Amino acid sequence: MKIKKQKWGVLSDGTKVHLYTVSNGNMSFSCTDYGCTITSIIVKDKNGNDTDIIVGHSTFEGYLTGDKFFGAAVGRFANRIGKASFTIGKTEYKLDKNDGPNTLHGGFDGYNKMIFKAHIVETKKAAGIEFTRISPDGEQGFPGNCEISVSYLLDTNNNLTMSYKATTDKATTVNFTNHSYFNLAGNGNIGEHVMKMNSTKILEVNAKLIPTGKLLDVKGTPFDFTKEKKIGKDIAKVGVGYDHCYVTELFDPAKKDCGCPLDDSDLVEFATVYEPTKGIEMSVYTNMEGCQFYTGNFIKGAVGKNGRIYNAHDAFCLETQCFPDTPNKPDWPTCILQPGQIMKTKTIYSFGLKE
Repeated sequence: MKIKKQKWGVLSDGTKVHLYTVSNGNMSFSCTDYGCTITSIIVKDKNGNDTDIIVGHSTFEGYLTGDKFFGAAVGRFANRIGKASFTIGKTEYKLDKNDGPNTLHGGFDGYNKMIFKAHIVETKKAAGIEFTRISPDGEQGFPGNCEISVSYLLDTNNNLTMSYKATTDKATTVNFTNHSYFNLAGNGNIGEHVMKMNSTKILEVNAKLIPTGKLLDVKGTPFDFTKEKKIGKDIAKVGVGYDHCYVTELFDPAKKDCGCPLDDSDLVEFATVYEPTKGIEMSVYTNMEGCQFYTGNFIKGAVGKNGRIYNAHDAFCLETQCFPDTPNKPDWPTCILQPGQIMKTKTIYSFGLKE
């Protein structure tokens, strides 16, 4: 395992930004302490050629000015919170309205624009980076001083493990994810990618993409990926594209304690995606109850790597997480983290070639 650290940019206040590249000799990934952002994942295709399967920017300046969350860690609450507010006990907390009347990915001051402390991690079979910071009480409108750890570790079997931990000194809502955009061909439209999900339900949402509280069966609908299906097959039937939270096998409607896991040992395989021209296959394992499947519906016009202009559906995201708007859904497992608890969530992206 090899780890390379290099200076990548400088913020206006003089803070240096670094880029880390981790390689196991067969594949590699790069990430930066600016937003805990994954900037590339390079894997070999069926012909032995390197393919960068991450959609994003070529330079630090692209991430500094960009607004698509390419590859970034997202928090304190990923996805949407309806009406930009929630209540814990008798206290109402008001958040940024940065998505119409709602809050998206923490508000205007997102983690994607924050500097984290970086620590190199090496074990016998894996290596990577752990990022840490303290989100102070009141940041983004959320209560509690929240100590956060985000780590990305690559092992010798081409598994990229993303782990998140958090503690708080005051009851608070937590929901972290990574917003990497994937294209297993390296470029072009993702419509020919073949996907299979171990999920029979999605969350019903209103016109503003806020969950209604109902779970809908996917069988016989354009949302059904329980059998292998091209992403593009039914995409025109769901409006501008997929932007829906799928329910994993771990969701238990009877469970009322913290929906953000306190134990990262139980993982389920949620999805596999395969791109036929390159032969590259990706599998996703997680201990989260939901996964937002997003097909890059709003990246049109963004300037990407090597000056490429992205179009809608040039990438997909599989953002493992607690359900969106959970703070306002009393019938769902709570996402409230209490003092003395340690939130532990884990997602593994595993890469290989389909035979």
